This record gives sequence, structure tokens and C-alpha cells, in this order.
Amino acid sequence: MNGISFEVKKGEAIGLIGQNGCGKSTTLKLLTRIMYPDSGSVQMKGRVSSLIELGAGFHPDMSGRQNIYITASIFGLTRKEIDSRLAAIIEFSELEKFIDTPVRTYSSGMYMRLAFSVAINVNADILLIDEILAVGDTNFQAKCFNKLREIKASGTTIVLVSHSLAQIEQICDRSIWIHNGERRAESVPHEIHLMYSDFMGEKQCLSKKASVSSTPSRWGNEKARILSINGYNEKNESDTAFKTGEAFRFQLRYEVKGTVEDAVFGIGIFRNDGVQCYGTNIRLDKFARFDLEKDGCVEIVINKNMLLPGEYYADFAIEAGYGVPVDYFTKAYKFTVFSEYADVGMFRLEHIWRIEGT
Repeated sequence: MNGISFEVKKGEAIGLIGQNGCGKSTTLKLLTRIMYPDSGSVQMKGRVSSLIELGAGFHPDMSGRQNIYITASIFGLTRKEIDSRLAAIIEFSELEKFIDTPVRTYSSGMYMRLAFSVAINVNADILLIDEILAVGDTNFQAKCFNKLREIKASGTTIVLVSHSLAQIEQICDRSIWIHNGERRAESVPHEIHLMYSDFMGEKQCLSKKASVSSTPSRWGNEKARILSINGYNEKNESDTAFKTGEAFRFQLRYEVKGTVEDAVFGIGIFRNDGVQCYGTNIRLDKFARFDLEKDGCVEIVINKNMLLPGEYYADFAIEAGYGVPVDYFTKAYKFTVFSEYADVGMFRLEHIWRIEGT
């Protein structure tokens, strides 16, 4: 690493992105003082909690309850503080039935649940996270991510390392792209992620020629690939202009070149100034897990479009597991929204007025 320097304000969340081996995790280890810099300095104010190697300090022959006390004390909590938070830690982990059994009897998922629950309940001023948002099953992952949003809203400073750009965009205010141990670029997440995806797309020699958009970017491991994207209005007509209040749908056709285990389809909708309007995937919508083994088609139907007039574009993604890119296709489909309403903002919220005395 060479000359990486950045500041994070209280209550701010930043994401660190880059290829494997670029220095992201090393940066977090410097922040946690697992490692020390050869030159320069690291300055932090407040209690630090790290989600880097979950459960690294657990004693296998001790119970889950005993390990909570040991780990929380390492984070700087007193016995009295741990006593007051014990119930919340156990409840969040959902391990009430097993909390007094040795952790060596835990599955890997149970082990990670307990470690995550301790780390997020120490009321840290600074939270350092390294690629650990795939803890447990789908419901618990969503629970963890919602908890991180709460922690951020409470004023905790967050530094997040993740290969899932969508995760970073949902929680972070800034992204820092680290390349070969140096800070290559820094800005709002979506702007940096487009630059990074362009770089990764060129590196992996993924074609950028597609009929659906003149300026798409894409990257992934190529085990599956989106072949075409079409939009349809409420009358089932192929279209790129949709009306506020009406339904529309996107249809994606894809080919499979190798089995995609635990496949996830996702969508992100952005205004033309880069502001994210919406994002979801089939995992968040609690689809049963499945493997992608043959070519096919997937649709997402927007039952009632409440976007207000403007220009938008949609990103689409195929992932394996939680955050492993198979085909990330940004700016894949450009469309416009028109409306008979004169509201201002991003969305039209259904509403009624009630006025007394008239």
C-alpha cells in the first residue's frame, strides 16, 4: 500500500472497493490495529467494533453465553454493560435454545450469528466491516442489513469493505476505489461504481455492445449472461415510455454457460442524474433458492409505477450466492416516465386531502 489517506466524519459511512489483493482488507486491519503502518499514522476517536474475522476470539469449549462476556469485554464493555445488553444480543442471534452449550457444537452459521450479534451490540462509535453481510440464512441477512441501517442512523461511523456494490450503494455516503494499494478515485458510490465497472468490464473483456443501451457497462464471471432486455407498457406493447400510475414490466432473456449456484436476479432504477430511486432482488423478495443451469427468461412486473416524469435507467444483475457478480449490467435499459400529474419530487405518493370547516 502506498500513500492511502482519507478522512471519515462522525456518522458517515464509506465503502472500500477494488479487486482482490488491492489493499481493502489491509486498510481495515490498519484501522483495527491488527497491523501497524510502516509510515504515517491512523487516528480514530471513540470505541471501535470490527466485523472482520467474526468469532476469532471465541473459545470452543465455552458456552455461547460465556463467549459473549469474553468477546464483549474485548470490545471494551464492563461486566455491568454486558449484563444490560445480554438479552438483546441473545435475542438478535436467535440462539436462545443453544446459548448455554459449547460453541464447538455450533454450525458455522450459528457461530457467525453469535459473533455478529455481539459486535453490533457494543454501541461502538466506529464500526469496521469486511465482507461479512452473508451471515446465516436469507432472513437473517436482511435482519443484519436493517440493523446496520439503524446503527448508521444512530450516528455510528461505518467503514465497509464489500464486493457487492449494491450493498455499498444502499448504506454508504462515499466510495473509495483502491487499486494496487493506492487510492484511485473517491466520490458518491454510484459514480465511482460506474468507473470501477467500466474498468472491470474492460479487464474481463466483456462486450459493451448491446441494443438496449448505447452506454452500458458490465462485468462478472460470465457463467450466465443477459442477452436482451425489453420493456412493456400496461397494454403489453414494447415500449420505453411508461405512465405514472400504470403498470409496466421488464423481460430479460439470458444464457447459461456454467451452473450458477444460489442464483439471484436484481434490479436497480436510477434517475438520469444518478440518484437511486429503487432497488430489489429475488432474495429480498424471499424467493426459494435455486441454481441456474439452463437458458431462460425472467420478468419483473411493476404493478403500479409511481415514478414522476423524467428520464431513468435500469441496472440489472445476476449474482451467485450473496454478492458474487455473474453479470452486472449497468445502464442496461433507458426509459422515460410521463404523467398527467403536476406533483414534484421523485415519486407520487397516493394521498387524499381532508379539510375541516369548509
